[in-house]
Amino acid sequence: MEGPTEISSSKMFGGYNKRYRHFSATLGCSMTFYIYFPPASATQKVPVLYWLSGLTCSDENFIMKSGAQRALSNEGVALVAPDTSPRGLNIEGESESWDFGVGAGFYLNATQEKWKNWRMYDYIVDELPKVLSANFQQLDTSCASIFGHSMGGHGALTIYLKNPQRYKSVSAFAPIANPVNCAWGQKAFSNYLGSDKGHWEEYDATCLIKKCSGISTPILIDQGDEDKFLNDQLLPHKFEEACKSVNTKIVLRMQPGYDHSYFFISTFIDDHIKFHAGFLFK
Repeated sequence: MEGPTEISSSKMFGGYNKRYRHFSATLGCSMTFYIYFPPASATQKVPVLYWLSGLTCSDENFIMKSGAQRALSNEGVALVAPDTSPRGLNIEGESESWDFGVGAGFYLNATQEKWKNWRMYDYIVDELPKVLSANFQQLDTSCASIFGHSMGGHGALTIYLKNPQRYKSVSAFAPIANPVNCAWGQKAFSNYLGSDKGHWEEYDATCLIKKCSGISTPILIDQGDEDKFLNDQLLPHKFEEACKSVNTKIVLRMQPGYDHSYFFISTFIDDHIKFHAGFLFK
């Protein structure tokens, strides 16, 4: 299989934002992803922090808007930002709504035939790390953490809870924390996964945490209290309650006055990178 092709490169805080394209056998289409290589990667292997973006986003939003590169450079951590769904497959209805289809892969493996290429879970957990390991010797893919925003926060939490041995830590900004009980999740899950709500729970952090044992690393979540999606779509307190019921440590920081935007993310991004660096270098 051909390796990734570099399509752009920009220097920032002594490191480089580099964008790549490759063909994904898992998704059946070409995919793009960004890597921020910190200065330390020029002379040694560095750990990897995966960022999963939210609804309507691509691999570009976080790299351009978050301002994360300064802290990544200081901590010596590489960041990998993949896209949020397959693109270019031209499935009927894939672009009819902003909260489903293109840009809304929900980091799951679809079971319905029409959406069989929507296998973002396998792409993030299995294929992408193999691509990185085979092509970027400066990345230590065996030492990785994961975080994300909104739909990507949902993805980060569920992927971590299903694979705690693969990641040193997890955090999220305004995650969709209980998707089986919100409109975004119900729309996505019913179309991608069918009518079996038991299957839906396999991609719901609030349901998954109740089945987990041995999660010793605290989970960090930042949530703006002026986020218009807080009470009907995100439901972080449901996840907090579930964590406490199984004695899993959660730090849910309600941030006064903040909304759902990248203004919110960029305000607290350094905290999250330092949080993950503490476990990646432990």
